[in-house]
Amino acid sequence: MPHSSSSTLRVYASDDQRDDARMFDLAPVSLWLEDYSGLKQLFQEWRADGVTSLRAHLEADPERVRACSSRIRVIKVNRKTLSLFEAESLTHLVDNLSQIFRADMLKTHIDELVQLWEGKLEFGSNTVNYALSGKRLDIQLKGTILPGHEDSWNRVLVAIEDVTERETARRELAVSESYARGLFEHSPVSLWVEDFSAVKQLLEDVRRQGISNFRTFTDVHPEFVSRCMSEIRVIDVNRHTLELFAAPDKKTLLSNLGEVFREEMQEHFREQLIDLWHGRIFQQREVVNYSLAGDELHLHLQFSVLPGYEQDWSLVQVALTDITARKRAEAYLEYLGKHDVLTKLYNRSFFVDELNRLERKGPFPLTVVIIDLNGLKTANDQLGHAAGDALLRRAGEVLNKAVDKPSCAARIGGDEFALLLPGTEERDAKVVLESIENLLEVNNQFYTGLPLSFSMGLATSEPGERLESVVKRADLRMYEAKRAYYATLQRNGGV
Repeated sequence: MPHSSSSTLRVYASDDQRDDARMFDLAPVSLWLEDYSGLKQLFQEWRADGVTSLRAHLEADPERVRACSSRIRVIKVNRKTLSLFEAESLTHLVDNLSQIFRADMLKTHIDELVQLWEGKLEFGSNTVNYALSGKRLDIQLKGTILPGHEDSWNRVLVAIEDVTERETARRELAVSESYARGLFEHSPVSLWVEDFSAVKQLLEDVRRQGISNFRTFTDVHPEFVSRCMSEIRVIDVNRHTLELFAAPDKKTLLSNLGEVFREEMQEHFREQLIDLWHGRIFQQREVVNYSLAGDELHLHLQFSVLPGYEQDWSLVQVALTDITARKRAEAYLEYLGKHDVLTKLYNRSFFVDELNRLERKGPFPLTVVIIDLNGLKTANDQLGHAAGDALLRRAGEVLNKAVDKPSCAARIGGDEFALLLPGTEERDAKVVLESIENLLEVNNQFYTGLPLSFSMGLATSEPGERLESVVKRADLRMYEAKRAYYATLQRNGGV
C-alpha cells in the first residue's frame, strides 16, 4: 500500500508538471526562464572588491554591463517568444541574442541590474529589443526570481510584453498635433469638448453656503440644475457628432442644443452633477438625446475631466456612443419574452407569473375569464394555417381592445386565451364579456370570410380561495359554453 500511494503522488506531480509546462509554452506573452546564478556570483565578486554603487560602476565602463549579460543563461522560452523575435528555435534565438539586445537597452538594463543589486526579487523596465529581422520592438519587461531560488538566483522568470503599438502611438501623438486632431475628427463615436468651469464655480458657491446634501438641494431647487446646464460651453464637436444629430454644421447644432437636450435629459444631468459634487470626474451612464430631425437617440455617455484640468474643469471630454439599435433589440427581446408574436397578447409565461403575483398581492376579488376560439381546427384543416393564423390575429385585436391595465389578456394555448381582471366583481366582469361580444360583432362586419367567435367562462375568487381553483372553475364554465356552442351549431345544420 505505501508503494501504491507513493506512485499515485508521482503521477499527480507529473501531471502538474505537464500542466505547468503547457501553460508556460502557450502563454500569450513572451516568457523566458533564465539562470541568473552567474550574475549573482559576479555581484558578490564586485562587492568583495569594494563596489558600493553598482550604477556608477556600470556607467563607468559599458563593458561591465556586457559582462553581466554574459553571466545570464537562457534555459527555455515559450512559443510566443520565438514568434515575437522571429526565431526558429531556442538555439537560433540564443545564438543571435546580440541582434535582439542592442545598445538601445543599455540604460534600462542597468536599471534592472541595480534593482537586483539592491536586493529586490522583482525587476522591470520599458525598453527596446529587436526581432531577428531587424524590426524594432518596444517592450515592457518584468522579471521575478522564483520562490525557492532566492539564494541562488538560478531560476528567474522574465515576461516580455510587446507594447510597440502603444509606444508608437504615444510618440506620434507627442510630435503631431494634426494626428491628434485627426483622431478627434474621425472618431467613430460622437466627441464633445466642453468647458465646465462655470459649473464648477456654481457648485463651489453652493458648498460655501453650507449645503451638504446636494441631492436634497436639487430636489428643492430644480432650477439650479437648469442653470448649470445653461452654463456649459461647448468648445468643439467632431464630424460623427454632426452625423449622429443630423446637423449640417457645428453652428446649426450649437444654436439648437435645446432640441438635442430636452426635459428628460435634466434628470440625467442632475445625476451627473451629484457625481461631480462627490468628486467623480470620470462618469459613465446611459442617456436619451434627440437629433435635430426629432429622432430619439439612446446613448452611452462617458464624461471625463481631461488630465491637467482637474482644478477648474475648463476642458472636459464627453463621448457619446449610439446604442439606439441595441436598446431597441433589448426592448424587442423583452417584449418577446412576455408576448405572443402572432396575437400581440401576453404569453402563457407572463400569465403564470402575473397569476402568482396577484396571488401574493391582489387586489381581490380577482375574476378570471377563460376563452376558447371556436372553429380554429376547422379553419386550419379546411383552409390552411394561414386562415387559422388570421383568426388568431383577429382574436388578439378584439381582446387587446377589451381590457385596460391593470387587467390583461394572454394567449395561453393554441386556441385558448385568458383574461385576468384584478379587483373585479363578477357583475363587472360580465360587462367585460358583453363588451367582447360587441367587439366580435364589429370585427366580423369588418372582416369577410370566417366568422370570429368565442366560448367564454368566468369565475371570481372567493375569500381565501387559491387562484388555481378560480382558473379551473373558469375553465370548466368555458367548456360548458363550448358544448352549448357546438350543440347549437348542430341543431342549425352546421359542422
